[in-house]
Amino acid sequence: MTSDFPGFSQSLLTFYEELVANNRREWFNANKQRYKDEVVYPMSDFISAIAPHLEGLAPYYVVDPRPTGGSMFRIYRDVRFSKNKTPYKEHLACQFRHQAGKNAHAPGFYVHIALDGVRFGGGVWMPPSPKLKMIRDAIDEKQETWLSVTQDPDFLETFDGLRGDSLKRAPKGYDIDHPLIEDLKNKSFFIMKSVPAENIKSPHFLNDVVETFEKAVPFMRFLTNSVELPF
Repeated sequence: MTSDFPGFSQSLLTFYEELVANNRREWFNANKQRYKDEVVYPMSDFISAIAPHLEGLAPYYVVDPRPTGGSMFRIYRDVRFSKNKTPYKEHLACQFRHQAGKNAHAPGFYVHIALDGVRFGGGVWMPPSPKLKMIRDAIDEKQETWLSVTQDPDFLETFDGLRGDSLKRAPKGYDIDHPLIEDLKNKSFFIMKSVPAENIKSPHFLNDVVETFEKAVPFMRFLTNSVELPF
């Protein structure tokens, strides 16, 4: 595979280094054009470059390079119910969610760039209760399929385990002795590959993300079909 994205520049990481030290509206407003030039536009280019690859892997998942209203998450934090009142996210992220999904709780492929590391993969974060039950039921009813996905050697080598907050007790309707009880306890289901932040500057970064998404396809197919959506 050849990459048509040269990698992000050091200026993106430098912007976030300075944002962490100056997470205030006054500083951001003074650096807003810089944010667009060094963060938003390069991320839009990255999203555009990944589009044809993801279309071949998962055609029902949407890749939208628009800076606003597309696959890129906004930098503005929702501080209404948070003790942390800093106004800006100190990371850059995008999600390529299923065309049937309207928010971040839908199944999606994900890329997260932060100073302490980069991660990319896919899954579903905190799905609403009916969807969560459908996923748990699918794991229970298709245990062999689930294990064939999550215990595949290539899967285990690529991803650092099933992520997501989990219940302390067995979910309603499942016995604590269920052979997959630890997976069934999860409230979110996602998998990630982690790499150093410096990796985003490599022209091979796009290829790494695409190849990781490809390895996530069986997992994403299972989740997508579990909530009765086409993959």
